[in-house]
Amino acid sequence: MTPPQDVVELILEDHRTLEDLLRVMRSVEADREAALHDFAHLMVAHGEAEEASVHPVLASFEDSDTVEHVEAAHREAVKVLLALLEVREVGSAEWDWRLKQLALAVARHTDEEERTLVNHVRESFGPDSRADLAEDFARTRADLLDARCGSVSNVHHKVYVDALL
Repeated sequence: MTPPQDVVELILEDHRTLEDLLRVMRSVEADREAALHDFAHLMVAHGEAEEASVHPVLASFEDSDTVEHVEAAHREAVKVLLALLEVREVGSAEWDWRLKQLALAVARHTDEEERTLVNHVRESFGPDSRADLAEDFARTRADLLDARCGSVSNVHHKVYVDALL
């Protein structure tokens, strides 16, 4: 039997994977387009899984402004992601500039999230609760990854349609 997962570790693992994918996207020797699509799927799945499983629980303990602020930062990063996904030529000057903007947006978001929400989960929940959250988070994330949630059309929908809701 595998030991239960911890939602904090799952979140941090995703953050590190996103950072690794950004490094791959910077390399002219790598399959940058494939890395971008892997990044897009993980970023969208990660954010939606957090919003579905972790944020509602935290909102009952936490200042709702903090949760809303982190969610807004994620939405902003998704807008920047869409701009990079829409660049026609991988490696062009526009690609490099958009990639830089994405790296900055993601770094700001993960830093803030790790300093606030992740630490609040550490302080507010014991191992059993964190394992339960991890199960919900992992299931939601896996379902979204299977659905290829980071497709250009889905990211476009998130930016332009979901924003209206």
